[in-house]
Amino acid sequence: MKILTDFSAAHFLREYKGPCSRLHGHNWKVEVNISCRELNEIGMGIDFSDIKAATRTLIEKLDHRNLNDIPPFDKLNPTAENLAAYFYKQLSNELNDARVAVKNISIWETDRACVSYTEED
Repeated sequence: MKILTDFSAAHFLREYKGPCSRLHGHNWKVEVNISCRELNEIGMGIDFSDIKAATRTLIEKLDHRNLNDIPPFDKLNPTAENLAAYFYKQLSNELNDARVAVKNISIWETDRACVSYTEED
């Protein structure tokens, strides 16, 4: 199962040598991949609306903001990698159960550049 959503936010990379050290923005895409071990009584792993709602709750904290001003990114560098790890951990806490688990999170900075994060082997 997979959902794709997006948000707009600015950031700058601390201690980076290059133009990304200056404030700039992205139309970020968030791709959430869920793995399913078994289906429920109606033949679903997890309802897409549950994945979307949990992801939307996180996005509402970040959308149209400077990520550097928002915990944990006020201390943690707001790289695409750290954003992917943040979404992975937060959504895993919210969605994982005996049947389903967050498999990986991909964060797209542009249509041509993304990172993926997982804690699976």
